Amino acid sequence: MTSLRPPERRLYRVHEAMFLLSMSRSVIYELIRSGRLRSVTQGRTRLIPASAIAEYIDLLEQEAQAS
Repeated sequence: MTSLRPPERRLYRVHEAMFLLSMSRSVIYELIRSGRLRSVTQGRTRLIPASAIAEYIDLLEQEAQAS
């Protein structure tokens, strides 16, 4: 029996990124403004690529190891 799974998500809305990163909306937007978290827009919707979330987590881990 095969399991039907939806394809892996590649873009997340801001509220979904808030949940994934355990951060508030204002912190997410500040990270976007500062360039620490990449985002794209589709019409009026701001989306955060899954790769940008992974890169941000990697950045946090590198900063933690450096200190």
